[in-house]
Amino acid sequence: MMDILRISVPITVWIAAFSAVYGLEGIVCSDLWTAAGLSLGQGRAALIASWAAAISLQVAMLVILRLPRCGSPLPWVQRLATILGFAALVATVWSLMPVATTSLCL
Repeated sequence: MMDILRISVPITVWIAAFSAVYGLEGIVCSDLWTAAGLSLGQGRAALIASWAAAISLQVAMLVILRLPRCGSPLPWVQRLATILGFAALVATVWSLMPVATTSLCL
């Protein structure tokens, strides 16, 4: 059971971070954000901070997966979990990059 978690958690966290960051962008671009007295600059800062938090979480999970105490006794599971953790990190950086580099609320 733990091997399934080692394999699936990094990709699941990427999916959750993707949904959360783009959901936050929807809130920033809605009337609710300005009604709360917040500016688009503050919205951009919140989006970049959430992007950085998602990347940090993926890096932390990759480090944890490499720890001997948290590793799998099966070498192929350890390799697969590490590969998927790295893929989730790359996916987080790449798929959430538009939040930090493109214009908001087109």
